[in-house]
Amino acid sequence: MPLIRFVLSQLIGWAVVFAALKLGAPLSGFALAISQGALAALASRALRAPRWWHAFHLAFTPLVWAASGLGIPAGWYLVAFTVLALFYWTSFRTQVPLFLTNAATTHAVLELLPAGPARILDAGAGTGSLVRPLAAARQDCQIVGIEAAPGPWLIGRVLAAGAPNVAWRRGDFWAESWADYDLIYAFLSPVPMPEVWIKAQAEMRPGARLVSNSFAIPGAVPDFVVPATAAGGRELYVYSPAAKRKAPIKG
Repeated sequence: MPLIRFVLSQLIGWAVVFAALKLGAPLSGFALAISQGALAALASRALRAPRWWHAFHLAFTPLVWAASGLGIPAGWYLVAFTVLALFYWTSFRTQVPLFLTNAATTHAVLELLPAGPARILDAGAGTGSLVRPLAAARQDCQIVGIEAAPGPWLIGRVLAAGAPNVAWRRGDFWAESWADYDLIYAFLSPVPMPEVWIKAQAEMRPGARLVSNSFAIPGAVPDFVVPATAAGGRELYVYSPAAKRKAPIKG
């Protein structure tokens, strides 16, 4: 699990630092902090954690050391931790950060919707930045947004209140059946895309589209790609999973 690898990398970094101190290494202050960060980053690499974690490990302890000299009351650290937990508490497990869909991308997705009434799922809907404008533009469609983190979910619930064609849920989109949707939109990260493809191929019905913002499915060929210039700076990969059930991901 990502959280276990994170903690283990930090522990390895501290263990080596403490061993060096016992042997008389002249480490203190920033030198100690940056040494621990570098060791944790190396441990993270050895444990094959995602690359962006290496940079996080490298900076974590030096930032803590720097903050300790600012005289910030301890209560503010608790506030910051609580806010981050509310918005990113599932990121360690899912490796999917909070991404918000911009207006230009929303317009591009609108162009991909069926001409008639349809059911749309935003898997990992954040604050509903896609759900609300889709619902307003297509009153004939039922738009479902599923978000796990309580902070974005609460914001989305407040902002979507009163929209008759929005179903706003807090939960795990993996537990949702995708069989009844005409289009599923995913703005996740590279990590879960192979599992997304497996679920989409197993459950999505013929004619239904899977739209992935920014992250292509490795080994799967999209029907077409909406270029970044037409989709708010990010490419949209459009797939028809049911038509490719005999084309599993390669390698």
